[in-house]
Amino acid sequence: MKNTLVSAIFGAALLAQQAVAHPGHHKRELEQHNAYMSNPNNKRSLAHCAEKLKARGNEAAMAARRRAMAENLRKKRAISQARDLDEVLATDHQSNLTGITSDTDPAVLFTGNNSCVLTPETTQGPYWVSGELVRQDITKEQEGVALTLDIQMIDVNTCEPVPQAFLEIWHCNSTGVYSGVSASGNGNSDSDTSNLNATFLRGIQQSDDQGVVTFDTTFPGHYTGRTTHIHVLSHLNATVLPNNTISGGQITHVGQTFFDQDLISLVEETAPYSTNTQELTTNADDSIMSGESDGYDPVIEYVLLGDDVSAGIFGWIAFGMDTSAAYNVSAAATLTEDGGVANENSGMGGGPGGAPSGAPTGAPPAATSA
Repeated sequence: MKNTLVSAIFGAALLAQQAVAHPGHHKRELEQHNAYMSNPNNKRSLAHCAEKLKARGNEAAMAARRRAMAENLRKKRAISQARDLDEVLATDHQSNLTGITSDTDPAVLFTGNNSCVLTPETTQGPYWVSGELVRQDITKEQEGVALTLDIQMIDVNTCEPVPQAFLEIWHCNSTGVYSGVSASGNGNSDSDTSNLNATFLRGIQQSDDQGVVTFDTTFPGHYTGRTTHIHVLSHLNATVLPNNTISGGQITHVGQTFFDQDLISLVEETAPYSTNTQELTTNADDSIMSGESDGYDPVIEYVLLGDDVSAGIFGWIAFGMDTSAAYNVSAAATLTEDGGVANENSGMGGGPGGAPSGAPTGAPPAATSA
C-alpha cells in the first residue's frame, strides 16, 4: 500500500511538472498515457511467447529476412556494409561487431539480435489522421536520413505472427512537423491550413505470412516536450478500398517506438535536423518512454547501412498485440478525396478533452484506449 501511494504521489508530481513544461497536446498525451498504463489489463507482453517463437523458427526466419533486406538496401544505395528504463537506456541497439567489411556474411550482423523487442500499448499521441494511403514508401520528398523499418506483429494469445494485418505508422519530419494537421503545437504555424492536405511520413502496410510489414521513410525529428519516436497503430479485418485506403475492421494496438540516444544525436548533427529550433527532449527525460520501458524494450534495433549515418539506417522491431482487442480512437483529422478535414473535437490526438475512449473487447474498461 505504501509503495502504491508513493508511486501515485510521484506520478502526480511528474504529471504536474510535465504539464507546466509542455502545455497543450503534450499534457493531454501524458494524461492519456498515465491513465492507460495504470490499468494492468493494458500490458501486452511477449515474454511468454519466447520459447514458442524460437521453436517454430520465427527467430531464424526473421533473421534471414533482415539479412536479405540489408543486402538489398546496400546494393540499392551502392554502399558497403558497415538492442526498467535504466536498462533500456544503457542498452546499445546498434550492432557492436567490429571488422565489418563488404565481404562479411550478413548473418553475422544479426547474431544475437532482438528478434522480439517488446512494446506495450500506450498513448495514441498527437495527430493521428484517418484515411491514409496503403503504401510502403511514405517519404513524399521529405529530406532527412533514409530509414527502412521492418516491423513484425505477434499475437500475445497464440504467440504466432499475425498475417494480413494492417499496420499504420506516422511521425514528424526532420524539423518536428506532422503532416495532415494544423495546430499551434505542431512545430509550424497553426495558420498554415494547407498542411491539412499534406500526407508525408504517414502510411499503411499489410503484413505478410510472417506478420511483417516494411516501410521506407526518413528518420523522425523532434518537437518540444517529446523524445524522437514513431507512432504505430494496427488494424485487423480491414478492407482495402479502390482509392487505396482501408475501411472497417478493428484497431488492435496503439503504441510508440523509440531510438537509441546516440543514434538520435548522430542524426541531429546532420541537415536539415540541425536547423530544428524546437527544444530537444532526451530519452531519459521523456516520461512516456519511461512508462513504455517498464518491463519492455521499446527501442528499435538497427544497423547503419554505410560508414556514415547519412548513408541510411535499417531498423527492426516486433511487438505483441491482442487480436481480440478493439479500440475506439479519435482522429485529429480525416483525409478525404477533397483534402484534409480537421476534427474540431479531437483535442489533437484524442477524443473530446484529449482522451480517446474505448477498451479491448471482453476486457475491463480501460481509462483510455491509447
